[in-house]
Amino acid sequence: MIGRRKKFDAFTEHSSQLDFPLWVYDQLNNGEEMVMEDIENNDKETTKKMMIVELWCIQLKPKERPSMSRVIEMLEGSINDLHMPAKPLLSSPHMLDQD
Repeated sequence: MIGRRKKFDAFTEHSSQLDFPLWVYDQLNNGEEMVMEDIENNDKETTKKMMIVELWCIQLKPKERPSMSRVIEMLEGSINDLHMPAKPLLSSPHMLDQD
């Protein structure tokens, strides 16, 4: 995952802030502006697109993850053609049994 979070608070009230993919998902899904230092304005859209694609690639169920050819299509395409995947469930092994 792309990341440059400076502050990490292990005692945060919101447990999703402890897990970087969940934090990224929440930020993107809520339409919040993420601070992206050292990134030019014209690269922010590409960075946001990469984060959305990364969230697709870490889906728990293998069948929900895109193929590499689909990943390339998503990266080369418009950000307007992308939609958010399901919220990452990174600690639910029983989900694997529900293909």
